Amino acid sequence: MLKTVGIRRETKDKTELRVPLTPEHIKELIKHNELNFLVQSAEQRKFTDEEFKQAGAIIKEDLSECDLILGVKEVPIEDLIPGKPYCFFSHTIKGQPYNMPLLKNILNKNITLMDYEMVKDDLGRRLIFFGRFAGYAGMIDSLWLLGRKFLSEGINTPFNEIMQANKYFNLEDAEKSITEVGNKIKKNGLPDEICPLITGFNGYGHVSKGAQTIYDLLPVVEIKAKDLISFFNEGKYSNKVVYKVEFKEVDIYERIDGKNEFDLQHFFKNGRDYKAKYEQYVPFLSMIVNGIYWEASYDKLLKKSFMKSLYSTGNKQRLKVIGDITCDIEGSMELTVKATKSDNPCYVYEPLTGKVIDGVNGNGPVVLAVDKLPAELPRQASESFGKALEPFVPLLANADYSLPFDKIELPEEFKRAVITHQGKLTPDFQYLDKFLEKY
Repeated sequence: MLKTVGIRRETKDKTELRVPLTPEHIKELIKHNELNFLVQSAEQRKFTDEEFKQAGAIIKEDLSECDLILGVKEVPIEDLIPGKPYCFFSHTIKGQPYNMPLLKNILNKNITLMDYEMVKDDLGRRLIFFGRFAGYAGMIDSLWLLGRKFLSEGINTPFNEIMQANKYFNLEDAEKSITEVGNKIKKNGLPDEICPLITGFNGYGHVSKGAQTIYDLLPVVEIKAKDLISFFNEGKYSNKVVYKVEFKEVDIYERIDGKNEFDLQHFFKNGRDYKAKYEQYVPFLSMIVNGIYWEASYDKLLKKSFMKSLYSTGNKQRLKVIGDITCDIEGSMELTVKATKSDNPCYVYEPLTGKVIDGVNGNGPVVLAVDKLPAELPRQASESFGKALEPFVPLLANADYSLPFDKIELPEEFKRAVITHQGKLTPDFQYLDKFLEKY
């Protein structure tokens, strides 16, 4: 009997244009496997209903006959179909309060939830992700906002020519535009009053590397974190390049007990034993691109109290933009006080008053906090994501979800990603019980 896979429309918000599988992926899956595909119609999706039809899928509203349902972002509670296996980004594994009602309903409806974020190989490396595209879009948007922020202060720069990522036809067009800006910087230089222009990249994973790929289209000189302050104070810099610093955990955390050695695995397991030393670098940065993993047991990197004291000096501050790609609300970047959407992507946080003003005008840095940046490059992001997901789909569709969790035959990578099954949290995720107690 043919198994049926459903592709749901994204209903969390109107700016979500991605899909977990593109029409081309579905065409290949139908060709080589005994599978049917039902796709809900969606006007805003970057791939049209007609493209899915031509690939062999059936456009249908009701997905209740599906053996597996795939999505991208969280499924609204009212859209959940009881008893079905789902794959999507649930944003529940940290016990996020805003999604605990969703997790509670998933349990109550006996849904098997597999979360892409937890699909990893034996070494713990994520296999299915949009991370690099979050980095690409986040960097494009950060450079766009840097130009707008400078312009709001009466400073004209080549960054004015950069648009928001979703205004380009594709990633190649964005890269071409930024390369042209880089050529102008090499030829004509940047205004002396904003030099040296230094961007700090927090982290070195998929998100950060994606962002750096875009930034490196400019004429870049890299500085080691340990050399940043002395480099700035020496004053030997050029206005025809931009500078970057990649911050790793060893650069930005230190042990509270004063021991000199830094052990990364010890830090991951004992985050509360460390304090952040990141703020010493902030006065020298023009822009921060935040792509580092952070959880509540870790010290915040940039606190509101520090920024308030910095602004209280009355001195003009160098930091113009915080591109917070991780978008942890009041997390590692405490100035990220709310998430934004692509149609209103940024706000100024004013450290002296705590006031938040949408746009780029105000006495404080611009915060980019779009919580799903890959949606600004939807076709290519979906193509990359679907390419990683495609090999697993036949096995996921053919699994027998009526069996107890330990009996289900799933690829090990996905077995580790099962958060709920038959109304219970699976063993690796039972820690979430304490977050669900109040719901």
